[in-house]
Amino acid sequence: QVQLVESGGGLVQAGGSLRLSCTASGSIFSIRDMGWYRQAPGQQRELVANITRGGSTNYGDFVKDRFSISRDNAKNTVYLQMNSLKPEDTAVYYCNAVILSFIEYNKWGQGTQVTVSS
Repeated sequence: QVQLVESGGGLVQAGGSLRLSCTASGSIFSIRDMGWYRQAPGQQRELVANITRGGSTNYGDFVKDRFSISRDNAKNTVYLQMNSLKPEDTAVYYCNAVILSFIEYNKWGQGTQVTVSS
C-alpha cells in the first residue's frame, strides 16, 4: 500500500510564501513523475506543476515564475515553493505521483488547504 502524505498548507497573507511537501511511502519500486494540482471550490482540478524523475519541470500558465517545484528522489519527496501568493491561489492542493510498484499507477494525496487572505 502506497501513501502520499502532504504538509505545509495553511493561511497566509497576499504576497506571502508557503512551502508544500509530499512524501510517498510504502511498496514503491520507483516514482516516475511527481506533481501538484489544485482545486478551488466550484472549479476543476488543474495542474500547478510537475517534475520528472530526471528533474524536468512543467508549470501551469498562472504560475508565472512565482512557484518552484523540486524533488528529492532518495526521500520520495516533492516540494512546491510558492511565493508572491495571491487570493486566487486559494485552493486545496493535491500531490500526485506516478508509482511503479508491481504495476504503474497514478496516486493522489488527500490534499492540503492553502488560503491566501487579501
